[in-house]
Amino acid sequence: LIDLEMVASVARAGDAISVCDNTFLSPYFQRPLAWGIDVAMHSTTKYLNGHSDVVGGALILNDEALHQRLKFLQNAMGGVPGPMDSWLVLRGTKTLAVRMDRHQQNALQVARWLEEHPRVERVLYPGLPSHPQHKLAMRQQSGSGGMITLFLRGDLEDARRFLSAVRLFTLAESLGGVESLIEHPAIMTHASVPRERREAIGLTDTLVRISVGLEHIDDLLADLAQALDA
Repeated sequence: LIDLEMVASVARAGDAISVCDNTFLSPYFQRPLAWGIDVAMHSTTKYLNGHSDVVGGALILNDEALHQRLKFLQNAMGGVPGPMDSWLVLRGTKTLAVRMDRHQQNALQVARWLEEHPRVERVLYPGLPSHPQHKLAMRQQSGSGGMITLFLRGDLEDARRFLSAVRLFTLAESLGGVESLIEHPAIMTHASVPRERREAIGLTDTLVRISVGLEHIDDLLADLAQALDA
């Protein structure tokens, strides 16, 4: 996690524009502009849409001059969303609050359960007191969202076995939809990064990322339990 107020202060002192990718939390759980950030960025593909059927992005600003500069670049380069994508995102925002509450409710229960499982070495979720930046999260966020990182005990083959055994969770690289997704950065999103570089930034062979969806918590825990026992 990043201390937004500190980053905004440093950026202002250096006459730089501060930008925060707020995709994981959405505007419902964190508002970077309130902490002095100049630009909040969202992948509208994720939580804002919420149904995994849009590709898009958005920049949120409260400076009209900067907005006009970026708007000119957007128009000049052609990065304009289609009308159907725009409508789907607007539709998704109508249920953002209820979805984010359920994402967080499920994620917190899943994170607590994983933290106690003998096959799990470590869990990273801002809503857990064990997270090294839990206090920062509680200060600048109004919630912790639906994204969980876990480190399995064992090696790459143990991770592969676990990922192959899940049934309710879909093995996929996206996030923020109503369905629960699970992915392995070392062999999926960051497979092209050399092992030494991956491990230097913490992407080990046993790191697994979960996007917790809106399914019933009993079904989510049952699927994780049988996969961890596989």
